Amino acid sequence: MELLLFILGLVFLIFGAEILVNGASKIAATVGLSPLIIGLTVVAFGTSSPELSVSLKSLLSGQVDVAAGNVIGSNIFNVLFILGLSALITPLIITQKLIRFDVPIMVILSVAVWLFSLNGSISQLEGGILFIALLIYIFILIYKGKKDQTEDTSDYSEGGSRFKLLLKNGIFVILGLVLLVYGSRWFVDGAVTLARHFGVSELVIGLTIVAMGTSLPEVFTSAVAAFRGERDIAVGNVVGSNIFNLLGVLGMTGLLSKTGMIVNSSAISFDIPVMIFAALLCLPIFFSGKIISRKEGGVMLGLYVLYIVYLIY
Repeated sequence: MELLLFILGLVFLIFGAEILVNGASKIAATVGLSPLIIGLTVVAFGTSSPELSVSLKSLLSGQVDVAAGNVIGSNIFNVLFILGLSALITPLIITQKLIRFDVPIMVILSVAVWLFSLNGSISQLEGGILFIALLIYIFILIYKGKKDQTEDTSDYSEGGSRFKLLLKNGIFVILGLVLLVYGSRWFVDGAVTLARHFGVSELVIGLTIVAMGTSLPEVFTSAVAAFRGERDIAVGNVVGSNIFNLLGVLGMTGLLSKTGMIVNSSAISFDIPVMIFAALLCLPIFFSGKIISRKEGGVMLGLYVLYIVYLIY
């Protein structure tokens, strides 16, 4: 029964995120956002909604290691696995905006979360700071996107009035959220039960199975974007997802936890530093020729395999 819930929850998460992203992307494009901004915000936040759902559900269920491990593991997975896989599909050209603004923001936030967690938890105050920073980040992105936009986004429009288009995609967004809520509930319950049955710690489950499962929407989105040549969306999805995980998921989870969100000591001493290393790794790779080559993508995938092997053994 637990295995069935686990699989069914994962299916709901994937389809819910897909419906949410499709609907939200069309809404954003209709109001005139560029592909990069869509990748950094709507697509990234949409594909990160499973992490938010799972972390909040884990917190309410008292499974704190899953909540923290989910975000940390997802960020490691996003950079090393998804960017690596996408670069193997096609070398990824990195825009100046990502190099100068968004990637340094991701690095700084990764370090900030580590500093916040050194006392063993992320308090309500620290969660509030992270969440406010998310609102500021979104405002800056939209402002810069509107100011710098030069692309014609009319191709995103469908027939009919603008109101009907927004209404239809708004329904898709709501449906996607409903699937995510139920999917996260079943997925976490099944994963934790299976983990306990096989004697695996909740932290490791959060860092691996749950993190990979909730990151599948990012995998699908970035891989498809790479295949279609939408490199801004492929890379922006990963960077934006990591920023949203740190500010939105950890921020809201910490904010809603009366006693603060507990962070496991092993996560503080090893997994968060690995997350910081993965973020720092983007800087030299992104700056070197402003492209992620297939060779560099293979190295990133190899590093992720080593990380998983270390966790298991």
